[in-house]
Amino acid sequence: MPSTARPLRKLGFLTIGLFDAADPGRGHESTLRLIELGERLGFDSAWVRHRHLQYGISSPVAVLAAASQRTRRIELGTAVIPLGWENPLRLAEDLATVDILSGGRLNPGVSVGPPVHYERVGPALYPDTADAEDFGYARVRRLLDFVRGEPATDFSGAEGFEVYSDVVQPHSPGLGRRLWYGGGSLASARWAGEHGMNLLTSSVVKAGDGDGPLDFAAIQLSLIREFRARHPDGEAARVSQGLVVIPTDSASPEQRAKYQEYAARRLPRTASPQGPARLLFAPDLVGTSADLAERLHAHAAFREVDEVAFALPFTFEHEDYVQILTDMATELGPALGWRPAS
Repeated sequence: MPSTARPLRKLGFLTIGLFDAADPGRGHESTLRLIELGERLGFDSAWVRHRHLQYGISSPVAVLAAASQRTRRIELGTAVIPLGWENPLRLAEDLATVDILSGGRLNPGVSVGPPVHYERVGPALYPDTADAEDFGYARVRRLLDFVRGEPATDFSGAEGFEVYSDVVQPHSPGLGRRLWYGGGSLASARWAGEHGMNLLTSSVVKAGDGDGPLDFAAIQLSLIREFRARHPDGEAARVSQGLVVIPTDSASPEQRAKYQEYAARRLPRTASPQGPARLLFAPDLVGTSADLAERLHAHAAFREVDEVAFALPFTFEHEDYVQILTDMATELGPALGWRPAS
């Protein structure tokens, strides 16, 4: 098996945190239990995905605040918070608070763009300013500045019994170095690098307008190289890859059949770019850890990273996730050269 240019240093996982509308507590508890399991198995990080007006985690910062009190070591991330739904100053306060509560383990990932179905949700989200909101990179820059300690106001000091700060409080000094941008285009990779962020790549990239053959790994590789070329840290700049990876080493025959059917059902969308944005999806990877390791080592973009946050499938049962995470930590991770944290 060919070796990777960058031995796998950090192994993480990502969950969407689905729940039943009639019993949301059970789904949120399942997510927290998976994060606790991840820490016991030695994972380096656990990430939650953001969903608004759906039956998935709508408030990842609150969920991770709870997770921070039930774990002691594992890093906690968001992949990603869409900033079109957020006020950057208020979000900066929440992120810094959870980072303090976790002992400096928060890894916030964010993205830009208008909220999905904005023409329908905009009047509820921004009733007076829906047509004036800017959903571009300036919104990220505001968050970066606030988290990194730039003034949010020109006033500070005492006013009677009240004492005011001109920077966001609490201030968590290390948090600014742990901000990630979730990018699938060259423009996003370039912007994240130029502004000293870390880069989250996933199973989705923008294919662009080229007429050549479409190769997901090659496109993702170009994003990683563009990001590092623009980043102050160069080749040392942090990149995490987030493909859907499902090891089956200890899975039952019924689980294997379910996983294969899930991947097969989603495979057609990987054949060509989807929608006006020309999104290109990577195939889900299902198989034994030995097979998965071989396929990952052959993936051009995987060879450029030393951190991953493998995405868990959306619709499986809690016991399926337990099996998948256990196989990731005990079989797949070691096959990729990773060692569990202690």
